[in-house]
Amino acid sequence: MKATMDKLVNLCKGRGIIFPGSEIYGGMGNTWDYGPVGVEIKNNIKRAWWKRFVQESENSFGVDAAILMNSRVWDASGHTTSFTDPKMDCKNCKTRHRADNLIEAHSKGAVNPDAMTNEEMEEYIKANKVVCPKCGKSDFTNIRTFNLMFETSRGVTEEGQNVVYLRPETAQGEFVNFLNVQRTSRAKVPFGIGQIGKAFRNEITPGNFIFRTIEFEQMEHQWFCKEGTDGEYYADFKKKAWDFLVDLGFNPEHLRYKDHDKLAQYAKSACDIQYLFPIGWSELNGIHNRTNYDLSRHAEFSGKNMEYLDPITNEKYVPYVIEYSIGADRLMLAVLTEAYDEEELEGGDVRVVMHFHPAIAAYKVAVLPLQKKLGDKAREIYNKLVKSFPCTYDEAGSIGKRYRRQDEIGTPFCVTIDFDTLEDGTVTLRDRDSMEQIRLSVDELEAYVEKKIKFN
Repeated sequence: MKATMDKLVNLCKGRGIIFPGSEIYGGMGNTWDYGPVGVEIKNNIKRAWWKRFVQESENSFGVDAAILMNSRVWDASGHTTSFTDPKMDCKNCKTRHRADNLIEAHSKGAVNPDAMTNEEMEEYIKANKVVCPKCGKSDFTNIRTFNLMFETSRGVTEEGQNVVYLRPETAQGEFVNFLNVQRTSRAKVPFGIGQIGKAFRNEITPGNFIFRTIEFEQMEHQWFCKEGTDGEYYADFKKKAWDFLVDLGFNPEHLRYKDHDKLAQYAKSACDIQYLFPIGWSELNGIHNRTNYDLSRHAEFSGKNMEYLDPITNEKYVPYVIEYSIGADRLMLAVLTEAYDEEELEGGDVRVVMHFHPAIAAYKVAVLPLQKKLGDKAREIYNKLVKSFPCTYDEAGSIGKRYRRQDEIGTPFCVTIDFDTLEDGTVTLRDRDSMEQIRLSVDELEAYVEKKIKFN
């Protein structure tokens, strides 16, 4: 059965995956805390991405750039002058909304507001009587633009304070470190720089759980190449981004490419991979041919020469950039949506099960003693397995209820310790997806699970 947003939110809160931010104080809009299960899943998603796009990508290197950067970085990137959202206020309930989000939600992704001017968006909202998601009225102000960057100050006295910003994207950290990475790694073009890090945007959203939040984590890979080869690499990264999602377990029917109807000033071409979220088709990740805009702008504003010297031809040029960017939180939501299932069992019972790729699951094995008096042996097995991969231990309630709890957080294997274990050293291994059970020795257990949980 298809996941709804309400079902995902309730499951996440009830099973320690994701909690509302600052909940004991009434919460804070568009902020969420990852619980014990959720932080493991999200970390596993990031590890899988890093393994594929940095570790296994020849001539790619990682960085972890500072969140606070010299404000001139954002002058060069254009964020201080043009990083804005089209926002409208509901005259009835006084809530603020992004006009493009209102259109996307009303049309269920069928209309692309990126191709519209502010005047066209206002006209669409009026003509189609788009309603406020809070109060249901259709009575909005005209669109106004607001800069999305969080502004703060640096300095110990008022007179000595300088304006700085929480970064709205991680990409600039890769661009400003182009020369450092190229020099210290002795990298030859083409080469890539990857990064996973926090970004912040002061935007109003209609909710939708972790789809769009004010604090989020980006996974980005910038590929620096010579002009003329950029088209080939752009196509290559479109395929790599798609293949990564399929390898994570996504049904290709739930994915689609969507070329941008309106390109940013720096882009030669741009494409999203959209996913069929509970809210409809929406962007999951983006692939962009950014030309040599970024390095050229930083050369202009910093006064540093950002040219690459080809050691073979002695040719100097500013490299083009192919960017692949995906939000860890938005991918987390897509993974949750894709994994969610409700299965009707014999007798009419229904089990909720999360069909995560085993590499993504928070725990690989749940160790379950059939009775509490078997706890010593179960703990012995748990302590052995947990040195190789994350495990959980549960001895509370019937074995059936414990299976269901593990199904709901997506644990791929349950190991049951019974009295035969004490006699012959074998355990029962239950598969999450098929619910089939096999008997194998404790000595075989670790190798069996290790083989099943690899992300290739």
